[in-house]
Amino acid sequence: MSIKVLGPGCINCERVFQVVVATLEELEAESGGDCPEATLQHVSDYAEFVKYGLMFTPGLVINEKLACAGRIPSEAEVRQWLTSAADETAV
Repeated sequence: MSIKVLGPGCINCERVFQVVVATLEELEAESGGDCPEATLQHVSDYAEFVKYGLMFTPGLVINEKLACAGRIPSEAEVRQWLTSAADETAV
């Protein structure tokens, strides 16, 4: 699973990154380590923002799909998106 936090490196981008890390850690602990492998990166390249149609930062991209833009998602939202993305890749 590919996860990208899009933004210039502001505090809100960092918060989104932290929410994703915390959620990934929770999912891994709950699954006993039987989670799909995930790569997480922070992207600050404006050309990438355009590629995903991001108008407002921060943005969260999961498996090349823009999941959230312009706000900090809750852990519950991120959990739902990651679980759905993992299910899609398992099929």
